[in-house]
Amino acid sequence: MSDFTHFNEQARAKMVDITTKKESNRKAVAHSSVQMNKHVYENITQQQNKKGDVLAVAQVAGIMGAKQTPAIIPMCHPIPLGGVNLSFEWNIKENEVFELLIAVEVKTVGHTGVEMEALTAASIAALTVYDMCKAIDKGMIIGPTYLQEKSGGKNGDYRRED
Repeated sequence: MSDFTHFNEQARAKMVDITTKKESNRKAVAHSSVQMNKHVYENITQQQNKKGDVLAVAQVAGIMGAKQTPAIIPMCHPIPLGGVNLSFEWNIKENEVFELLIAVEVKTVGHTGVEMEALTAASIAALTVYDMCKAIDKGMIIGPTYLQEKSGGKNGDYRRED
């Protein structure tokens, strides 16, 4: 068990000790998406949702999700976030499939990375879109959700090859 960083000498869960790691600039970019029908797409883009501006609420929910990540991911370190930014883009496919693309960038200066915060923010934003539009169509599809890139830290940089 000594090779596993999240287990102690008794093979029980522990939070990894990051106190000896050097602080560095850290950044992570994550993506998610929500596929929907034309009716949901028009409801969002024409701002006709009875619950309010879907993308504005999803934006705030994503930021809140990033900030709350250590409260819902058991071994995630609470770290000060330097910045969280979400952006939305529409991808309109054939057969009247409308896809909302969600991109999240999270930054900090710290001892550990912000991959989990970026992934959580993307997930929460997608779930918020679903929640606000489920009365129109429960058949929306969330995902995939994935890490696009990360920089900083001992393990170096990563960029997903598409």
